[in-house]
Formats: sequence, C-alpha cells, structure tokens
Amino acid sequence: MTTATDSAAASTDYAAIGAAAREAIYTDGITACKGAFTPEWADVMREDIETAFAEAIARPDGAVGRGPKRYYVEIHPEQMRGFVDLVTHPWVTAVCEAVLGPDYQIVELGFDIPFAGAINQPWHRDFPMPGITRTEGKLNSLAFNLTGVDTAEDMGPFEIAPGTQFDDDPAFGHDMFPPKSRYDRYNERAVRKYPKRGDISARSALTIHRGTRNESEKSRPVLVLGVDGPGAINGDKHDLAVTHGYWATLPEELKKHLSCPVVDKLTPITQKHTIEGLVMGEA
Repeated sequence: MTTATDSAAASTDYAAIGAAAREAIYTDGITACKGAFTPEWADVMREDIETAFAEAIARPDGAVGRGPKRYYVEIHPEQMRGFVDLVTHPWVTAVCEAVLGPDYQIVELGFDIPFAGAINQPWHRDFPMPGITRTEGKLNSLAFNLTGVDTAEDMGPFEIAPGTQFDDDPAFGHDMFPPKSRYDRYNERAVRKYPKRGDISARSALTIHRGTRNESEKSRPVLVLGVDGPGAINGDKHDLAVTHGYWATLPEELKKHLSCPVVDKLTPITQKHTIEGLVMGEA
C-alpha cells in the first residue's frame, strides 16, 4: 500500500516534525498528522476491522464492552493488511522516537467501535499514571488512532480535555476516573475531534478523554496502535503475536520494535484490557 507522503518523505525534516509533536503531546496531550494515508487505504483498514469484529464478537471474550453499544477488540498484526505501512510511516516513527526514544516497542493493535446508540463515556484515562510520570513528569507510552470513517457530529466524536495528561488526584476512581464533582474542569477544556479517513493522531492515553453519544445510524470504527517506551508495562495487557512466515516478510528495522512471540499458528486473542468503569457509561 502507498502513503500520501511517500514522494515527499525523503525531503521532509521528520526530526523537526517529531520534536514539534513531542512538544504538543507534552503540552496538550495530543497531536495529529492530516492526510498521512489515502482515503482508500483507510477503507481497506476498515474492511479488516469489520472482518476482525465479526470474528471476535462470535466467540467468548473476543470483544470487550466499553459501554453500551461500544466494543474494543485486540488483533494480531497479520489481521491488518496495512500494518507495515502504518508502523513504518515516517511520521509515526518520528513521533515514537521523539517522545519515547529509539528503543520503543509496539505492544497493542486493536480497535474501538461505537455503534448507533452508544452513550457518553465517563471522563477517564486509559490506565493509572505510571510512577515515572508522577515523579519526573515523563511520558513513556503513546496511543495512535486512525478513523475508519469521515467523522461527523452525530457519530459520537472522540472528545479530549487538552493539558490534562498530568492531572494527579487521589480522588480519581481506580486512578483513572475523575469524580463527577471535577467534571467542570474537563467540560470547559473539552475539544471534539473530527478526523477524516487517512488522518493519524498521537496522544498520551493519560490525557482525560471520552467517547460521546452516537446519535447516527452508523458505526465509528477507530484503530488503536499502542507503543511503549523503556520501562512501560502496557504490553502486559496485550497478546500480540506473528507467525514465522509473516515475521520473515517484515523489514529488519521494524523487527527491532516488535518483540512479540513468533509462533507457528496464531491463537485468537482473549481480551484482557478491560477498563472497569466504562461498562455502563453515563447511563
């Protein structure tokens, strides 16, 4: 598959782009690259998401609820035809290196789908704040998101509260959920995102965010790529694997960032990354 930036990649200063992205992630908690891929590339990604969802929802623990009519599914790299395109995209690698350093590891590939009828999630972060973030102000993981559709207002857009990635309060439930008494802070900062097919965003999953009510009759599938820096432990929640045949086709540079098991046959993933508190949303 071909990215929209291939022809310009050789002359683009991705070190400077990575540095700017790092500044944005440390300041706002999120940044983005518009038009990183073609809409057609994103359409193929959506086909793979829909195929994987149909398989996962048909077996026990194949999909995990993230609120009514909202699901998360983790997949193996071989289930996404554009996986290598994504993880070798120069913007993605530049952001990973700038924020996490040269020894980053790809630990998660999955997707969220809010269907028609999904309701507002509670404001949350995706995992408790790591010690190194609390004591040194250092971010050691990233979440990249790619939409499978052109996002419209009635489709339950992703909503984020910029600058909240370092919020640290003992009142947070499970160290992840701010109490409703603090919602004014997040409501005042809230920014809704309307990505188009082919756009990529990168964020700290500590930045307080939520999915909003899907009032349309359409689903809004979003791919999730999780990346850890040295010392991060998010990989413990995920079960990426590749087959020997697939591993042999991967670029050597990519293999340095994909320390997952190499197996004879893939086993369907039983979802482990549940987030207590999202199951009911704001019902």
